[in-house]
Amino acid sequence: MSKDMNVNEKIRAREVRLIDSNGDQLGVKSRQEALDIATTRNLDLVLVAPNAKPPVCRIMDYGKYRFEQQKKEKEARKKQKVINVKEVRFTPGIGDHDFETKLKNARKFLEKGDKVKAAVRFRGRAITHKELGREVLDRFAEEVKDLGTIETKPKMEGRNMFMMVAPINEKN
Repeated sequence: MSKDMNVNEKIRAREVRLIDSNGDQLGVKSRQEALDIATTRNLDLVLVAPNAKPPVCRIMDYGKYRFEQQKKEKEARKKQKVINVKEVRFTPGIGDHDFETKLKNARKFLEKGDKVKAAVRFRGRAITHKELGREVLDRFAEEVKDLGTIETKPKMEGRNMFMMVAPINEKN
């Protein structure tokens, strides 16, 4: 059902198939007759299927219906999980301690449920030794394999080589 539904006088069809608030079909009625039935029950006449022959209208409390729809949308938004991408940058000749520090941060990100983008930045002539960058990323992948899975294998993009690691979902 769309957000901009035709309600009461906005319905242009001469005849409509009418469904009451309980879901019972009341048959094909003229628009005015359907409006009269809705107003006697202090409810709204809402066009729910404009393309049907004749169009289908339902008698309901439109304000309450819209409120319920908004509540459902809000609940759906709450259930969505936002996944952040955190980046950890290395250099081809990174020292062991620096590597361990960055690895510790990456492990923390994966434990929180964030994706990690591991990037090796080649500066100057270091770009001629791409194999060193790949070794760093392979070592990184080996160290975090218990917490994450490799989403994209190491690949070059400009002067950077990067790979994505996604956290392992534990649904126990």
